[in-house]
Amino acid sequence: MKKDITALFCFVDDFVKFSDKSNSYLPISRKLTRTPEISYSEILTIVLLYHRSPCKNFKYFYISYLQLYKAEFRMIPSYNRFIALKARVLSYLVLLLEWYFTQAKTTGISYIDATSLAVCHPKRISRNKTFAGLAALGKTTKGWFFGLKLHLLINENGEIQNLKLTKGNVDDRMPVPAMTNSITGLLFGDKGYIKQDLFNELHQRGLKLVTGIKKGMKNKLIPIFEKILLRKRSIIETVFSVLKYSFELEHTRHRSIWNAFVHILSTLVAYCMKPTKPTITKNYLIQN
Repeated sequence: MKKDITALFCFVDDFVKFSDKSNSYLPISRKLTRTPEISYSEILTIVLLYHRSPCKNFKYFYISYLQLYKAEFRMIPSYNRFIALKARVLSYLVLLLEWYFTQAKTTGISYIDATSLAVCHPKRISRNKTFAGLAALGKTTKGWFFGLKLHLLINENGEIQNLKLTKGNVDDRMPVPAMTNSITGLLFGDKGYIKQDLFNELHQRGLKLVTGIKKGMKNKLIPIFEKILLRKRSIIETVFSVLKYSFELEHTRHRSIWNAFVHILSTLVAYCMKPTKPTITKNYLIQN
């Protein structure tokens, strides 16, 4: 079913023009072959439109579903040419995502967690060359995987405040100080973030890390408000579910590093554009 994409294109086109005018775009490492007939605004719009479509395969989306928008994209190239052009909008996606970080409200309540992003099937780990040097073998509660880790920081409204991509074998606690340097208040995480040095470092700059306790640890009393909010930590798991199953954040068909990052970042941007996000309310407290 065809959707109106006028608002999406206007927003993307204004952002691209502003980025070019202010010279805030990121340099492209490889030399460009020729100037495409399709504009970067159109490429970015098509990439984001894919996440709004019912399609779960980009090739099918481009060859079949996109035919509904022939009037909007008059100079659309072939599928192979478009795949080669996708990497050119990576810098705009990075800047757009950073802009959305600044738009997320600082409420004093944040949740942090990490999820695995497998880049190949477990049977093909030894043969994967696309992500050589970038991905690593890691382990989650579901088993071993070869790929990356997405560390996500959100507020109670489901808005992304910061994120970081690391190798699959990186400790979840390592990126926390850099990711949380602009927030204060309460930070809720799972038991994997328990570390006294990390707690002290964050507490010194006004950020209190609240987690559950592991088996064998001494129990400590915490305010009822923090205890209730800690029980709401499933909100970030819900965000991961939306990213993976509604927007198809993770798949093992990448054949290019640049296009893989375009796919990951465009998925996160599409989520930020989503008008309704997972959220928690505070009407569960008893009034005095």
